[in-house]
Amino acid sequence: MRSGIHPEYHKVIYLDTSTSDEWVGYSTIIGDERKMVEGEELPVVRLDISAKSHPFWTGQARTVDAEGRIDRFKRRYNRKS
Repeated sequence: MRSGIHPEYHKVIYLDTSTSDEWVGYSTIIGDERKMVEGEELPVVRLDISAKSHPFWTGQARTVDAEGRIDRFKRRYNRKS
């Protein structure tokens, strides 16, 4: 492998925003937010969906609407029952 072309691989803390679960892993992503974990300051990587919140793994249907798309769709195509 050529040296100097690969991104740095380091510890991060993943945060599932839909369930508030956290775990430490490794990634090349660097987040702006940082959090202390076991005496070590780690960058936080926020996830909308992970294995802990994905409907396939949990067996529960869940609507994740971080940007308001569902509400906007309902307003635009509001149909009377």
